Amino acid sequence: MKERVEAVLDRIRPAIQADGGNVELVDVNEDTKIVTVKLTGACAGCPMSQMTLKAGIERIIKHEIPEVVAVEAAF
Repeated sequence: MKERVEAVLDRIRPAIQADGGNVELVDVNEDTKIVTVKLTGACAGCPMSQMTLKAGIERIIKHEIPEVVAVEAAF
């Protein structure tokens, strides 16, 4: 599943990079089906980062990989 998540992030990444940020895959827990990512660059301190994570990244990953339960931020 890790490779599938990374492939989705590769498709999302250009939009995030266009705003000066980036997203890195930290972990994919195969048991809980929770993906952990780290927002970097301009996204790291952005007050909208939680919305980017939930309304953007999580929504797209869950759409592409339905077995993913949640996407959480690593700090």
